[in-house]
Amino acid sequence: MTLTAPETLTVAVDQCEPIPLRGRLTVAAGQLVALVGPSGAGKSSLLRIIAGLVRPQQGVVTLGATCWLDTDRRICVPPQARHVGMLFQHYALMPHCSAEANVALALWRLPRRERREQARLWLTRVGLPEPLWGRLPSALSGGEQQRVALARALATHPKVLLLDEPFSAVDALRRTELYALLAALRQELTIPIVMVTHDLMEARLLADEIAVIDRGELLQQGPTEHLYRSPRNARVAAILGIENRFAGRWLGPDPHRPGWGRLEWRAHSESDDAPVIAVLPARDKGRIPVGQAVHWVVQNDALTLRAADAPPCTGSPVRLAVTVTAVRSSGDFSRVEVALTAFPPLRWHITLTGRERHCFSAGEPAFLCLDPSWIHVMPIRRR
Repeated sequence: MTLTAPETLTVAVDQCEPIPLRGRLTVAAGQLVALVGPSGAGKSSLLRIIAGLVRPQQGVVTLGATCWLDTDRRICVPPQARHVGMLFQHYALMPHCSAEANVALALWRLPRRERREQARLWLTRVGLPEPLWGRLPSALSGGEQQRVALARALATHPKVLLLDEPFSAVDALRRTELYALLAALRQELTIPIVMVTHDLMEARLLADEIAVIDRGELLQQGPTEHLYRSPRNARVAAILGIENRFAGRWLGPDPHRPGWGRLEWRAHSESDDAPVIAVLPARDKGRIPVGQAVHWVVQNDALTLRAADAPPCTGSPVRLAVTVTAVRSSGDFSRVEVALTAFPPLRWHITLTGRERHCFSAGEPAFLCLDPSWIHVMPIRRR
């Protein structure tokens, strides 16, 4: 069932007070974009601007050809006329109303009998068992309350769905169930969805795109895997939790390998007096001037950990002598930390799965094979 005609949500905002907030967000019809960033970055404020609960100093909000906000033209459509569905972290259910009545409240424009029918239809859609429909929120678990809140948000056939850390107050088991529910409902939703979350795994599981926000500035938006492989700068990489981040200096194109350049890897700092660890090959996109101080990152996909006596890695990777410093098991995978033998303060983090995760123990020598085609170089721009 299609809830509404597909339209793209576009938000552009620029304000200094009461909190700085600047940038542009675009969410296509049927797309879920996760807003990630530290506490106080402006994520929830951006949701309130979309919903019409806050008016920025300067900004534009459009849904397709419909303008909801344009401060220059003095246009500001009130919240009730925007038809936005909102799902809150702590549910925001009426404590004195049953689950069914909470959903029916959102349908107040309909006749009473139709309100009841629609409420029951949506409670069924979100998987709340019928015996629970008459219970008060206090008699429901966190996951059950969130199902009621989701049914209420969707019952009005919203044009945009806003999720403000919707699963953070739910235990891990129920959270997984709600992920599956949202993924199933999304097959039928042709509306833009914006989700605020602190959980990077949640963002990667559910979102089509991630938008990174910090100190009120939207730093980068793009497909999830693109952002993890090609963050715009070191701050974006840090917010996304990319652990293998290093400093260096760009030495320019490699005269012997078209399309490749040379990256000087420096210890901890890009400054001239920092020790040089190695000169690495990296893809040259022709955008970084020679001598530019840079940060660079590598995803886990580019890393292979081999025992000290194992055969060399195939292909032509960079081979680094390391010592395993820590192994931490987490269900089906293990997090392994290794120190560079040539410069022990430099640490790498690798995620291992399958049988491979049982092959290493702390204190063992090993080799880290790095596929240089995955190195992503980011210039450091001084302010």
